[in-house]
Amino acid sequence: MELEDMRICSFGSLNLDHIYQVEEIVRPAETISAFAEQDVCGGKGLNQSIAMARAGARVWHAGNVGQDEAGAVLEAALRAEHVDTSLIRKLPVPSGHAIIQINAQGENAIIVFGGANQQVTQAQIDEVFARFDPGDLLVLQNEVNCLPEIIRCAHARGMRIALNPSPITAALKKVPVGLCDMLFVNEIEAGQLCGTDRASLQQLAARFPETMLVYTMGSRGASVYAAGKTYHQDAVRVKAVDTTGAGDTFTGYFLAAICEGMEIADALWLATKAAAISVTRAGASVSVPTRAQVEAWQP
Repeated sequence: MELEDMRICSFGSLNLDHIYQVEEIVRPAETISAFAEQDVCGGKGLNQSIAMARAGARVWHAGNVGQDEAGAVLEAALRAEHVDTSLIRKLPVPSGHAIIQINAQGENAIIVFGGANQQVTQAQIDEVFARFDPGDLLVLQNEVNCLPEIIRCAHARGMRIALNPSPITAALKKVPVGLCDMLFVNEIEAGQLCGTDRASLQQLAARFPETMLVYTMGSRGASVYAAGKTYHQDAVRVKAVDTTGAGDTFTGYFLAAICEGMEIADALWLATKAAAISVTRAGASVSVPTRAQVEAWQP
């Protein structure tokens, strides 16, 4: 399959984020006041779909929303970015949502309610992958149920699979990570996959030598292991306003760049710039820059 013919299926979460600006993140037994509130579209699946679309990729989003106002808003946000929403089901349950606190330093604390995101079925999985061909790319996170079944079905279909195993949950132990072609992890997620608290890129590469590994390190940048070689990109220093969704922006841009045939080092730089721009803006999906903005930006 030619790269320009590749289609991307993002099978993931859709959440309406309720964002509260606070001086400090609330502590146990404490009540605090927020000085600003904003509702924006989020969920790691939706964020990554929008990031890939704004980077120029052709994206189909598969997942679930409720038959509620939030579900309509989430679908509309994807359609506005030219993401195909024909694989999104509307269910008689609440849409997923998140409560996000952001402090004066731009750090966040997040509570996620899965709602419709946790209602994936085997019949839905079969229906989704009947629409895709060998060589197409599946992008996954860990915010929907049936992740093992989704991965096995896509693998049997001959699709390439990229997994961001976040957030870390006990269910991750049942996920056939070895079937994935690409993994996007930080050191804690790498440790979970290696059976330790934290793991280096070298330790992860020893565990998954045939997998492209994208290892993010926050202010220390990101590294990629692929085909026995390691690539590194330092982070770009900016004044952070909100770090929510920065990792999803990075993941979406990196995948879009790789799918269009960009070299790994160049894809790393493009994704790093996109993530840097995103943290200077409030919100998750709304903070994702366009491709033109990323290419024009000079740190």
